[in-house]
Amino acid sequence: MADALSGKVGLVTGAARGIGRAIARKLASEGCDVIVNYYNSHDEAEALCADVRSMGRRALAIKGSVGMPESVEEMFDEIRQHYQRLDIVVSNAASGVLKPAMDMRLKHWRWCMETNAFALALLAQHAAPMMTSGGRIIALSSLGASRAMPDYGFIGASKAALESLVRTLAQELGPRNIRVNTVSAGVVDTDALSHFPNRDTLLEQFAARTPAGPTLSPDDVAGAVYLLCLPEAAMINGHTLVVDGGFCISG
Repeated sequence: MADALSGKVGLVTGAARGIGRAIARKLASEGCDVIVNYYNSHDEAEALCADVRSMGRRALAIKGSVGMPESVEEMFDEIRQHYQRLDIVVSNAASGVLKPAMDMRLKHWRWCMETNAFALALLAQHAAPMMTSGGRIIALSSLGASRAMPDYGFIGASKAALESLVRTLAQELGPRNIRVNTVSAGVVDTDALSHFPNRDTLLEQFAARTPAGPTLSPDDVAGAVYLLCLPEAAMINGHTLVVDGGFCISG
């Protein structure tokens, strides 16, 4: 049986580690060529590309800061040198400042908003002209978009903005048969989570309150992204798909 995404080309931002890496590997395992965007993790990005090529797929690592217009433009200039089109774009790269909102400043707000929300607009503006009917744009969010979490206020606000922007892009690009959705993940124990001062508490609370099991893996999140890329998901548009094992439904 042919791979579900055979012949397609996908771009995954922040793909060198964690959830982004799992998404890139999942897409490749289903037949997709993968463009691996990274910022600081050159060696990890090249290792991932080697992994993708071992599956018989094409792979390209491109450095770029997704919240900076000039950097995104350069990234797409390089993409167009190697590929004529894009079928899937996964906006996964994220950053932020973990502090109480009362201690934050304008530079912190701009950093969170530009890296986590504005980046999606930049990616869509450059990617949509390269997409044909059936294209997919998928953004990665978090439960902090709708829940208050300690030291997460500005990041949570940027994720809420991201989800709102997804709905707008879904409306604008829908007539072109390009679907735009969000995958919102629960607590996943990646390198990024190690920067949270309450990491252990978050993991303990998630384990205690999740009906489907105590842990959520990057592969679980990658599986949800993959589902949204399938032809069967063609009428899912502007949706936020929560992947948390039922954490949010538990009291």
